[in-house]
Amino acid sequence: MDPDVDRLALVSDEGTAIGEDYTLALAARLVLRHRRGPVVTNLSTSRLVEDVAAAAGVPVIRAPVGEVNVAVRMREQRAAVGGEGNGGVILPEVHLGRDAPVAAALLLQLLHEEGRPLSQIVAELPRYVIMKDKLDRPAASLDAVYDALRLAFPGAAVDSEDGLRLSWPDRWVHVRPSGTEPIVRVIAEAPTSGEAAELVSRSRAPLDALIA
Repeated sequence: MDPDVDRLALVSDEGTAIGEDYTLALAARLVLRHRRGPVVTNLSTSRLVEDVAAAAGVPVIRAPVGEVNVAVRMREQRAAVGGEGNGGVILPEVHLGRDAPVAAALLLQLLHEEGRPLSQIVAELPRYVIMKDKLDRPAASLDAVYDALRLAFPGAAVDSEDGLRLSWPDRWVHVRPSGTEPIVRVIAEAPTSGEAAELVSRSRAPLDALIA
């Protein structure tokens, strides 16, 4: 747990840190066994959540980055569970805020119901690699960058609710200005590190050109 007790990172029975994106996915796996409803998460969260939701037959609804944005969307959509890929889980039956003790309780219940160690549960889930990059925010508008990226990736599904997110069935890239720092974040996820790195590199190109 982190100092304000709203995010939970997991270490497996083998002593391996499994990645904060697994916290929400595993919590959703448990919750969706007991009640149906959409899962809400932000645009920069791993598609692991989509895999878990698809297995349960429910949709994933994406919201802009930020706890309050996810919480508001959860309330609107009557979500069963939600949160962010930073280890933050929101269970609306308790309250509409990230809560690490709630996440820990859900994970312990999952382990109890599965009757097997965390490493075996995680091994069943798809593996993705997330890469995160950042650069100084240019003085000019980012609209030209977004237009260039749409042209560079013509086959992608587009979400422009929070910067620009381009997605495919097994990968995505999200380019957005930070709400707290004068930077632009570039986050990509793909099945391999090479593919994720390529998405980051190609998505940085129009930003680098704008800064140069």
